[in-house]
Amino acid sequence: MSTIRIALAQINTTVGDFAGNTAKIIASIEQAKRAGADIVAVPELALTGYPPEDLLLKPQFIAANRKALDEVIAASKGIISIIGFVDRTTDIHNAAAVICDGELKGVYRKNFLPNYSVFDEYRYFDAGQSAPIFAYGDVLFGVNICEDIWYPGGPTQVQALAGAQIIINISASPYYAGKGKDRERMLATRAEDNAVALAYVNLIGGQDELVFDGQSLVINERGQIIARGKLFEEDLIVADINAERVFKERLHDPRRRQDRLDIASQGIDVELVELRKSLFDGQTGSLPTRRTETSALRLTEEVYKALVVGTRDYVLKNGFKSVVIGLSGGVDSALVACVAVDALGAENVTCVFMPTRYSSNESARDAEQLAKNLGVAYHTIAIEDAFNQYLTMLDPVFAGTPMGVAEENIQARVRGNILMAVSNKFGSMVLTTGNKSEVSVGYCTLYGDMCGGFAVIKDVPKLLVYELCNFLNQRDGKELIPEYIITRPPSAELREDQKDSDSLPPYEVLDAILDFYVEQDLSIEAIISEGAEGFDDATVRRIARLVDLNEYKRRQAAPGVKITPRAFGRDRRMPITNKFRG
Repeated sequence: MSTIRIALAQINTTVGDFAGNTAKIIASIEQAKRAGADIVAVPELALTGYPPEDLLLKPQFIAANRKALDEVIAASKGIISIIGFVDRTTDIHNAAAVICDGELKGVYRKNFLPNYSVFDEYRYFDAGQSAPIFAYGDVLFGVNICEDIWYPGGPTQVQALAGAQIIINISASPYYAGKGKDRERMLATRAEDNAVALAYVNLIGGQDELVFDGQSLVINERGQIIARGKLFEEDLIVADINAERVFKERLHDPRRRQDRLDIASQGIDVELVELRKSLFDGQTGSLPTRRTETSALRLTEEVYKALVVGTRDYVLKNGFKSVVIGLSGGVDSALVACVAVDALGAENVTCVFMPTRYSSNESARDAEQLAKNLGVAYHTIAIEDAFNQYLTMLDPVFAGTPMGVAEENIQARVRGNILMAVSNKFGSMVLTTGNKSEVSVGYCTLYGDMCGGFAVIKDVPKLLVYELCNFLNQRDGKELIPEYIITRPPSAELREDQKDSDSLPPYEVLDAILDFYVEQDLSIEAIISEGAEGFDDATVRRIARLVDLNEYKRRQAAPGVKITPRAFGRDRRMPITNKFRG
């Protein structure tokens, strides 16, 4: 029995939904059985949902997770199941249960705990110290978890040198733009370097700010892709792996014999766990068509899918069915409305246009046309009277002062109040429409346009907003977003003839500076020295200062989908009270 059939179930779990997660896992096990799989694997912490964060500090949560595992064990007759769960010993571990024919045969505890970017695993888990391998007939396989495979050494290398012909890695690897290609390249390198077949299963779906892209992989011992899971969709990937070919590949690489002597230096214990010779007389079920082609999606399309999945799951998993959006006639609210329709359906989206004396006829025209194109409910609620009433009430306090930002922001806050009133009345979640460029420098109104439950594009820079709008118009071969929305000079329309360029440099300059300062953490001096970008000293210093001063606003912003490597909040964590500049 040198060929083994592996099924990878990339599923969409919800943190704390033990009944729902368990049902999905058991359904995947049954599907894998029908496909004739010997082994089925589900993602990291699939039982609890990922990441469970401080729920892990509740003993009752750990106990509920273990009870759910017992249900999965009972459902695993006639197959080997590898299930992500929380293991409790004298501490707790991010772990994988290895179940064979209804019996828990072994537990792998994650060795390498990530504690950077969005990860805080040292806060919760104790690191494992062993890397068991499992014998199933003539096949030896190792199991490890997510971060364990991102290192050239560690459990993967130890398990391969100890004889494992197949490594099964269960993962919950959060998405950012382009990460799938980087991850695939890394995994192919691990497989080839260790002359081992690799089965990698990843989570899909949205969890608060994070979104998971799936793209599970089966890779042979030469680093070649055998099968690939779908992008941002649940999927069962089934592939046959020939362990004998792994053995033959290793005979041609004598360096492994020397490397084997160094296993002890890794400090990882290796044990062999015997499973069974075979669970089947012969495999049943036909092997599905293998998906090995590289995804042809452009980066903009990939990002758009991430926004749709992240928005859909945040709204639905939190018990909402519908959303309300303030349309301005600009690109940001247009993009958010399109995402909402693709995520939830046009029947579950309401758009509201709220003009004042500063709102242009073009904005009114284009907002209404967009709503018609999308097929959503649309309302115009004029706020000029409310704006005037505020000005009248504040006149004794504001007397003798010129009109300025305070009066501009009144309009944004009246709009926020109206959207929240609609939300309260109909139970719809308010989606905010600010982009990353604006949020970075505070070009947004606290308790105004920042008001809402989910910030769909808070991690999308302005230039990417334009790219996404153009992509949507090209996608369906028709003008979904009115062209003037995309081509007009951007404006908040909070004062006469206002343009974003009155307060900010051109977005080509602003986004480049923000990339250096926020994403790359370059100093102000280093950014200024990037002479090819044409940055002047004053502009760079002003933008950096605005980023630093507006941390307090970002702390009060709604969560939103992470699509860059350095998102505000979970990734970039700066003190509000902070005198350092540079």
